[in-house]
Amino acid sequence: MSTPTKFLLDESKLPKHWYNIAADLPAAAPAVLHPGTMQPVGPDDLAPLFPMALIAQEVSTEREIEIPEPVREVFRLWRPAPLIRAHRLEKALGTPAKIYYKYEGVSPAGSHKPNTAVPQAWYNAQAGIRKIATETGAGQWGSSLAFAGALFGIDVKVFQVRVSYDQKPYRRALMETYGARCIASPSNETNAGRAILAANPEHPGSLGIAISEAVEVAATNDDTKYALGSVLNHVLMHQSIIGLEAIQQFEMAGDDPDVVIGCTGGGSNFAGLAFPFLGLQLRGGAKAKKRRIVAVEPAACPSLTRGKYAYDFGDTAHLTPLTKMHTLGSTFTPPGFHAGGLRYHGMAPMVSHLKELGLIEAVAYHQTACFEAGVAFARSEGIVPAPEANHAVRAAIDEALRCKREGRSEVIVFNLSGHGHFDMAAYSNYAAGKLVDQPYDEKELAMALAGLPAVPA
Repeated sequence: MSTPTKFLLDESKLPKHWYNIAADLPAAAPAVLHPGTMQPVGPDDLAPLFPMALIAQEVSTEREIEIPEPVREVFRLWRPAPLIRAHRLEKALGTPAKIYYKYEGVSPAGSHKPNTAVPQAWYNAQAGIRKIATETGAGQWGSSLAFAGALFGIDVKVFQVRVSYDQKPYRRALMETYGARCIASPSNETNAGRAILAANPEHPGSLGIAISEAVEVAATNDDTKYALGSVLNHVLMHQSIIGLEAIQQFEMAGDDPDVVIGCTGGGSNFAGLAFPFLGLQLRGGAKAKKRRIVAVEPAACPSLTRGKYAYDFGDTAHLTPLTKMHTLGSTFTPPGFHAGGLRYHGMAPMVSHLKELGLIEAVAYHQTACFEAGVAFARSEGIVPAPEANHAVRAAIDEALRCKREGRSEVIVFNLSGHGHFDMAAYSNYAAGKLVDQPYDEKELAMALAGLPAVPA
C-alpha cells in the first residue's frame, strides 16, 4: 500500500476555538503604548478603529477563544485545508527528510488571509459597522476582506501599495469583483497620501503608508472602522486555525514535525502554523517536543534579521500606537520586489517577542533564490506558489538538503500560504532573466532607525 499524500480532516473536525499563545508565554509581551502619554493603551484608545469584541481579543490572555458558529459556517467553504506530503519534491531532492505543506491556497481568495478577514468582517457587522478601510500589499489581504465584506454587507475601501497596484492588476480586479474599491497608495484621498505625493509624485508606496491612509479614513469617519491583515495579536490568533488543523493531521499521518517554517512579512501565516506547535512545547506534557521554528523573510526587507527591537509606529504617518517589535523604521520604504505582502517595515510584536525569547529562528533570502525554489516546487508538486510563499519553499528545500548532507530523516512542514496565479508576470520575468535581487538602501535604513521614537525605559 502506497504512503498517503493528502491528509484531509472531516468538516466535523474543524476547530471550534482559536489558540492564543499569550496564555503560554514564559514572559509577557511588552505593552502597547499611547504615543502621546507613553502609557499603555486602553480599550477606549482603540475604539475608533476596531469593534470592542476584537479589542477584547487583542488584549486577551485566555488560551482558547471560541470561533462563532456563523464564522465556522463560512470557513466550511474551504476548511479544513489539506496537509500534503511532498513525495515528488522529496524524490527530486534525493533527501531522506519528509516534507509536508499546509496548503492555504484553497480559500476563495487564494491565500490564508480569509481566516482573519471573515471573523473581522463578522465582528464589525455584529457591531453595526457597514464600512471598513484597510491596506494591502500584494492584494491577498485586500481581496480577502473584500470577499468577507460581500458576505456580511460591508463596504470595503482598500489602499493598495502602488508598486503592487501596478504589478498585480488582477488582484485589483478580484477586489472589485467582490465589491470593494481599490485605490493606489499613496493617494490624493488622505492628508497622509497627499503629503507623501507632494514630496515625491512617483513614490512606489509601502504598507506603512497604506496603513496610514486607511487609519486616517477610519479615524476621521464615525461610520468607518479599520481592519488589519497581519501584525496584531487578534489577527495572529485567528490564523491559529492553520496549526490547530495541522496538529490533528499529523496525528493522522503518524508523524510529528521537527522543523516548522513560514514566510514572514507581518507574521500572520507564520504564526498561524507555528504558534499551536510552539504552544505544545511551552505547555509541556506528553505532546511536547522541542522543534525548530523558522521564520523566513525577504533580504530586501529583513525586519527580524536586520531590524532593531524597539518601540515604533506601525505606519508611516505615525497615526498608530507604539508597539515593541523588530523594525526597520516606520519611514523605511523597501525596494519594489515581487513579494508585496512581505514589504512591511515591522514584524508582529508577538513574533518579535518570541524571537527575543530565543523560541524561534529567522533567516532572509533574496527573491531570485526564492523564485528558483518556487519553480522547482511547481515542477514537482504542481502548485505555483505565491512569491511570498516561495520564501517558505526555499527554506524547506534548504532544510531538506541539509538533512541529505547529514543523513538525517527529519520531518519538515511549511505553510504554503497562497497560490501564485495572480503573480505570473513575476514568474515570466524570472524565466526571462529579468528578475533581479534588489538591495535596500543602507543610508535610508540608517536614517529610518535613527528616527525611532524615544520611549522612556
